[in-house]
Amino acid sequence: MAVSGASGFGQVIGLDTLVRLQRGQRTPGAPRPLPLPEGMTAPLGCDAVAVPADFGPLLLHRLPRVGCLYADASHWWWIVPSDSDYALPWPAPAHYASGAPVPTTARLINRPDGTVPYTPPIPLYLALCRITGTTPDWSRPISA
Repeated sequence: MAVSGASGFGQVIGLDTLVRLQRGQRTPGAPRPLPLPEGMTAPLGCDAVAVPADFGPLLLHRLPRVGCLYADASHWWWIVPSDSDYALPWPAPAHYASGAPVPTTARLINRPDGTVPYTPPIPLYLALCRITGTTPDWSRPISA
Protein backbone atom coordinates (compact mmCIF):
# COMPACT_ATOMS: atom_id res chain seq x y z
CA MET A 1 0.00 0.00 0.00
CA ALA A 2 1.41 3.42 -0.89
CA VAL A 3 0.52 6.57 1.01
CA SER A 4 1.02 9.92 -0.67
CA GLY A 5 3.30 12.27 1.24
CA ALA A 6 3.71 16.05 1.04
CA SER A 7 6.38 15.63 -1.64
CA GLY A 8 4.00 13.69 -3.86
CA PHE A 9 6.01 10.49 -3.56
CA GLY A 10 4.35 7.47 -2.00
CA GLN A 11 5.53 5.82 1.19
CA VAL A 12 5.30 2.06 1.19
CA ILE A 13 3.61 0.53 4.24
CA GLY A 14 4.44 -3.10 4.92
CA LEU A 15 2.07 -5.81 6.07
CA ASP A 16 3.59 -5.79 9.57
CA THR A 17 2.75 -2.10 9.92
CA LEU A 18 -0.82 -2.66 8.73
CA VAL A 19 -1.28 -5.49 11.25
CA ARG A 20 0.07 -3.28 14.07
CA LEU A 21 -2.28 -0.48 13.02
CA GLN A 22 -5.24 -2.88 12.97
CA ARG A 23 -4.35 -4.24 16.41
CA GLY A 24 -3.97 -0.67 17.65
CA GLN A 25 -7.54 0.35 16.77
CA ARG A 26 -9.82 0.47 19.77
CA THR A 27 -13.54 0.73 20.15
CA PRO A 28 -15.14 2.46 23.14
CA GLY A 29 -15.60 0.06 26.05
CA ALA A 30 -13.13 -2.47 24.62
CA PRO A 31 -10.36 -3.85 26.81
CA ARG A 32 -7.39 -1.52 27.09
CA PRO A 33 -3.83 -2.38 26.14
CA LEU A 34 -1.89 -3.82 29.04
CA PRO A 35 -0.37 -1.24 31.39
CA LEU A 36 3.01 -2.58 32.51
CA PRO A 37 4.16 -1.75 36.04
CA GLU A 38 6.70 1.03 36.51
CA GLY A 39 10.21 -0.04 35.49
CA MET A 40 9.13 -3.06 33.43
CA THR A 41 9.98 -3.50 29.77
CA ALA A 42 8.57 -5.93 27.23
CA PRO A 43 11.37 -6.57 24.72
CA LEU A 44 9.44 -9.47 23.16
CA GLY A 45 6.06 -7.71 23.12
CA CYS A 46 3.11 -8.82 25.24
CA ASP A 47 0.23 -11.20 24.77
CA ALA A 48 -2.00 -12.67 27.46
CA VAL A 49 -3.52 -16.01 28.28
CA ALA A 50 -6.87 -15.59 30.05
CA VAL A 51 -8.20 -18.39 32.24
CA PRO A 52 -11.27 -18.61 34.46
CA ALA A 53 -10.57 -17.27 37.95
CA ASP A 54 -11.14 -20.72 39.47
CA PHE A 55 -8.12 -22.03 37.54
CA GLY A 56 -5.80 -19.23 38.68
CA PRO A 57 -4.72 -20.63 42.06
CA LEU A 58 -4.34 -24.12 40.56
CA LEU A 59 -1.96 -22.81 37.91
CA LEU A 60 -0.08 -20.50 40.26
CA HIS A 61 1.26 -23.34 42.37
CA ARG A 62 2.37 -25.40 39.35
CA LEU A 63 4.63 -22.77 37.80
CA PRO A 64 8.36 -22.30 38.48
CA ARG A 65 8.13 -18.56 37.71
CA VAL A 66 5.18 -16.20 37.47
CA GLY A 67 5.32 -12.93 35.60
CA CYS A 68 2.82 -10.10 35.74
CA LEU A 69 -0.58 -11.45 36.56
CA TYR A 70 -3.82 -9.50 36.33
CA ALA A 71 -7.17 -10.62 37.73
CA ASP A 72 -10.76 -9.67 38.27
CA ALA A 73 -13.70 -11.65 39.62
CA SER A 74 -14.05 -13.81 36.49
CA HIS A 75 -10.57 -14.23 34.92
CA TRP A 76 -6.83 -14.22 35.49
CA TRP A 77 -4.56 -12.91 32.69
CA TRP A 78 -1.03 -14.36 32.47
CA ILE A 79 1.39 -12.18 30.50
CA VAL A 80 3.48 -14.08 27.95
CA PRO A 81 5.81 -12.98 25.12
CA SER A 82 4.12 -12.08 21.84
CA ASP A 83 3.37 -14.95 19.47
CA SER A 84 3.37 -17.59 22.23
CA ASP A 85 0.42 -19.07 20.37
CA TYR A 86 2.46 -19.81 17.25
CA ALA A 87 1.61 -23.41 16.28
CA LEU A 88 0.30 -23.99 19.81
CA PRO A 89 -3.46 -24.27 20.38
CA TRP A 90 -4.12 -23.30 24.00
CA PRO A 91 -6.62 -25.67 25.64
CA ALA A 92 -10.15 -24.53 26.42
CA PRO A 93 -11.32 -22.74 28.43
CA ALA A 94 -8.16 -20.61 28.08
CA HIS A 95 -8.29 -17.70 25.67
CA TYR A 96 -5.14 -16.36 23.98
CA ALA A 97 -5.21 -12.60 23.42
CA SER A 98 -2.72 -10.87 21.11
CA GLY A 99 -1.55 -7.52 22.41
CA ALA A 100 -2.59 -8.45 25.96
CA PRO A 101 -5.87 -6.53 26.12
CA VAL A 102 -7.01 -6.49 29.73
CA PRO A 103 -10.45 -5.30 30.89
CA THR A 104 -10.53 -2.15 32.97
CA THR A 105 -11.80 -4.22 35.92
CA ALA A 106 -8.55 -6.25 36.11
CA ARG A 107 -5.93 -5.40 38.72
CA LEU A 108 -2.29 -6.41 38.97
CA ILE A 109 -2.03 -9.20 41.57
CA ASN A 110 1.56 -10.32 40.91
CA ARG A 111 4.59 -8.28 39.93
CA PRO A 112 7.74 -10.36 39.44
CA ASP A 113 11.19 -9.36 40.55
CA GLY A 114 13.19 -7.96 37.67
CA THR A 115 12.23 -5.92 34.65
CA VAL A 116 10.36 -8.34 32.34
CA PRO A 117 6.65 -9.18 32.82
CA TYR A 118 6.58 -12.67 31.35
CA THR A 119 5.37 -15.99 32.68
CA PRO A 120 7.22 -18.65 30.66
CA PRO A 121 4.63 -19.89 28.13
CA ILE A 122 5.62 -23.56 27.91
CA PRO A 123 5.31 -24.26 31.66
CA LEU A 124 2.03 -22.30 31.66
CA TYR A 125 0.77 -24.32 28.69
CA LEU A 126 1.74 -27.64 30.30
CA ALA A 127 0.17 -26.70 33.66
CA LEU A 128 -3.03 -25.65 31.88
CA CYS A 129 -3.08 -28.93 29.92
CA ARG A 130 -2.63 -30.80 33.20
CA ILE A 131 -5.52 -29.15 35.04
CA THR A 132 -7.87 -29.36 32.02
CA GLY A 133 -6.98 -32.98 31.23
CA THR A 134 -5.82 -31.99 27.74
CA THR A 135 -3.02 -33.82 25.98
CA PRO A 136 -0.32 -31.34 24.87
CA ASP A 137 -0.56 -30.74 21.14
CA TRP A 138 2.88 -32.17 20.35
CA SER A 139 2.00 -35.44 22.18
CA ARG A 140 -1.03 -36.24 20.05
CA PRO A 141 -0.76 -38.98 17.43
CA ILE A 142 -0.40 -37.83 13.84
CA SER A 143 -2.96 -39.17 11.39
CA ALA A 144 -2.15 -39.67 7.73
